[in-house]
Amino acid sequence: MKNIFLILLLSILVSSCKTGQKNEDTASANSRNTNQTTQINNPIIKDKYTADPAALVYKDKVYLYAGHDEAPNDVNTYRMNEWLVYSSSDMANWQEHPVPLKATDFAWAKGDAWASQVIERNGKFYWYVAVSHGTIHGKAIGIAVSDSPTGPFKDALGKAIITNDMTTQTKISWDDIDPSVIIDDDGQAYLFWGNTVCNYVKLKENMIEMDGPIQTIDFPKFTEAPWIHKHNKWYYLSYATEFPEKIAYARSKSINGPWEYKGILNELAGNSNTNHQAIIDFKGKSYFIYHTGGIQPNGGSFRRSVCVDRLYYNKDGTMKRVIMTTEGIQK
Repeated sequence: MKNIFLILLLSILVSSCKTGQKNEDTASANSRNTNQTTQINNPIIKDKYTADPAALVYKDKVYLYAGHDEAPNDVNTYRMNEWLVYSSSDMANWQEHPVPLKATDFAWAKGDAWASQVIERNGKFYWYVAVSHGTIHGKAIGIAVSDSPTGPFKDALGKAIITNDMTTQTKISWDDIDPSVIIDDDGQAYLFWGNTVCNYVKLKENMIEMDGPIQTIDFPKFTEAPWIHKHNKWYYLSYATEFPEKIAYARSKSINGPWEYKGILNELAGNSNTNHQAIIDFKGKSYFIYHTGGIQPNGGSFRRSVCVDRLYYNKDGTMKRVIMTTEGIQK
């Protein structure tokens, strides 16, 4: 009996040692994995202040377009004179390209390189931008064109396609900002934009002329920054809501509505009052691109920085709330 008892006791001790060693090995492996995935990739651009991101998936790369915040550290106002472009094949490593477009490239404009978006059609790249025009603080939408996604770009129209006198739903002079463009499955292109009121209009195939009347969409607490995209069978219109801004979204089975409001997608963007997003699919994954005031010690509402995190869809096609991280996208 004593021998049996000793054998059982020895077995328990050996098992306990093996379990302890296994737990220790697992903890060590987890520690190594954690160390391997703690690279800080957000913000993705650290040597310049970047804002109002837009992204274009073209062939095997993503092209990121952003405004350049240039306000000195002691100045709290927007100073944006040019747009920047970066490219990536993996969403983790970004290559900067020469400055492709400045507000001064539009002879009719008065400056201010505000939010924009680029889209490709028939081998040409069309860049829709918001710039100052006309009255003090008045904004308009211009279009530049290039044979390359990295430019250089030039004024495609010689004038604004949208000016403040065309939109009368609100009396403010800065409601014609934040253009977002999409080409639908049937080839019809649409331009969305607005502040306090969301506008949209059909575009002709040449991408520089309107093809019908300007229409409006009534979204709950719409502030600005509309972004239109399609994923599977749904159209999604995300936008900045309230102030300081969060990102909300609505969806529809038709680009002309009706739109179903689905709630908040992204929370306050750190210490930035504004929030501006781009949503893309790339190599089988979905991404949410946005800005915060994340570069310290001088980041903030007028010195912003572009970040990227994963975006996920539920089985019913709704989008899960975005989790903002400092790790960002890893290799």
